[in-house]
Amino acid sequence: MTDETFEGGCFCGAVRFAMRGRPMFIHACHCKDCRRQSGGPFVINGLIEADRISLSEGAPACRTLATDSGYPHDLFFCADCGSPLWSDYGRRGWMLFVRLAALDAPERFTPDVHIYTVSKLPWVPLPSGARTFPHYYDMNAEWPAESTERRRSARARAAKAGGNPA
Repeated sequence: MTDETFEGGCFCGAVRFAMRGRPMFIHACHCKDCRRQSGGPFVINGLIEADRISLSEGAPACRTLATDSGYPHDLFFCADCGSPLWSDYGRRGWMLFVRLAALDAPERFTPDVHIYTVSKLPWVPLPSGARTFPHYYDMNAEWPAESTERRRSARARAAKAGGNPA
């Protein structure tokens, strides 16, 4: 694990945040929901422990969005300019899906997988050799051991604190 810190924020600058360390895993999600939320052809989500995100300016607003799964999807965004910053899928509280394009240097991150490619726009080419999945994937097969351990540890801390360990 690295001690690098990555800074980011919304378009207007009202909300600024820091992400301590690299994400456990990175998705390029091509689902229709992500496309609609971002206004782009896909979203780059960095899955990271919530306690590795800290606010340095302002605070995001939250809106709960409906999902096909029935689990809540809390989207955090700037109330002034509307820029999406991160999501909490399933209201876990301990793991966030940070919109890596909201970081000041998103080029420092490459997706580990492309998911929901069944709904990928046909004119979006995928990099040669990219790991792609029509829907989701088997986390045990795809995540590196260090990331799996980080996730296990974060879940255990949430369970011990009485949070949602889902």
